[in-house]
Amino acid sequence: MNTSDSSLDRIQRALEGLLPPEEHEALKADVIRDANLRALYVEQVWLHSTLRAQSESLVGLLDIPEDNAPTQAATKPLRRWPIALWSAAAAACVTLAASVLMPGKSSPALPLVATLIQAENCRWAGSDLPTAVDSQLGTGKLALVEGIATLKFKSGATVTMEAPTTLEILTAMHCRLIEGTLTAEVPEPAHGFTIDTPDIQVVDLGTKFGVTAGSAGNSQVRVFEGEVEIGGLKDGKIKRLTEGKGLHVGSGNTLLGQEPTRGEAVQEAGGWTAIPTSFGRGKDGYARRGDNGAPMGTHPLIIVKHTDLAPGMKNERRAILTFDLSQIPTDRIEEAQIVLDPEPSGFGFSALVPDESRFSVYGVTDEKLDAWDEKQMTWASMPGCNDAGPDADKLRKLSEFWIPRGGSGGPLTVRGDELAKFIREDTNGFVSFVIVRETGETDPSGLAHAFAAKEHPTARAPLLRLK
Repeated sequence: MNTSDSSLDRIQRALEGLLPPEEHEALKADVIRDANLRALYVEQVWLHSTLRAQSESLVGLLDIPEDNAPTQAATKPLRRWPIALWSAAAAACVTLAASVLMPGKSSPALPLVATLIQAENCRWAGSDLPTAVDSQLGTGKLALVEGIATLKFKSGATVTMEAPTTLEILTAMHCRLIEGTLTAEVPEPAHGFTIDTPDIQVVDLGTKFGVTAGSAGNSQVRVFEGEVEIGGLKDGKIKRLTEGKGLHVGSGNTLLGQEPTRGEAVQEAGGWTAIPTSFGRGKDGYARRGDNGAPMGTHPLIIVKHTDLAPGMKNERRAILTFDLSQIPTDRIEEAQIVLDPEPSGFGFSALVPDESRFSVYGVTDEKLDAWDEKQMTWASMPGCNDAGPDADKLRKLSEFWIPRGGSGGPLTVRGDELAKFIREDTNGFVSFVIVRETGETDPSGLAHAFAAKEHPTARAPLLRLK
């Protein structure tokens, strides 16, 4: 490449925005006419963009010991790069150079409407928008599997997503909560900021509020400060909620009581057998203290919640799983695991529970209680429990597990020696487990944790894996 130092200087000043317009036009003409100059320009554009993108990570590499430092500062940038890097960057260089030299010919940029300003222990899957902190976001979908992420919209509204949540950004004033939980803080300039769910439309009137959309077809709004307007209701009416008020709406998209196709026991690698609650005469369900006698055994979710706060006690929930082991020689079981698929419950907010929630798994020792009925079980008749909690004469604690705030995105496995021992003691071909949350909440609107039940239309039923 035969180019002069003056050409290099012109290119570098152009990239730094220091070249006067008439000189920039002259450079553009020279680059188009001269192949060597064009190659040098592409090289410098790539070098410039790479150094800018990696400026933080290069700090350490450029920290040269004093003994090895040159006596005179280098006057020319490095111009030799590995062939592999050149190959990987070649296509991007041509496009980048063209965009710098001929900005009028580039594709129109999509409007940027928000910035991802914070991400705490986040894992993403299925997003069509960038998910790195400080990313500028246009319209599109964000799917948060694990963690808590905060977006700052151009309108001034701040939205915090709590996993698992899928959110579609529509404009700087409008987004759609497909599933999951979020909270919003909206300053005065952004009044009118709107969030849609499958069931309702929430319009801010100057407030802080939370919105949930459950995987089983239900939405909830809770106003922490100020006021919101609720539209999109089936009756066509508009409702207003003020501070401390909430609204829960069920869309009916998921049919309650819909019995799924019975599952099969599956032989897995390594000698494991996986048995779902949908196998044989297996069953699952939950009960709520304030259910007024309405059984929840055929709901597509099993929901668990604990609180020591009086206003929220009517919403306390416990779950139970029963597995049919009539075809399994349980006396030879060496290891056992319970696998649960967390799902958005549509009830409560992660921000209102401690950083980590502890759960306990109890085995039902009174085998007569394995005969509980999904369509009749209520809070008062839940096997092995009384109103205060598990009954030690009928249940035995087998294991514990923890879910961090915003960390319920992936399958959850409960294991332990006591679990296998309990199964080996079985004599009637059925084993039942009660799941309770031990951790309370800081507000009655704290999150209710949920897992897929065998009636869930898309997620996996609870599994008992045996080896």
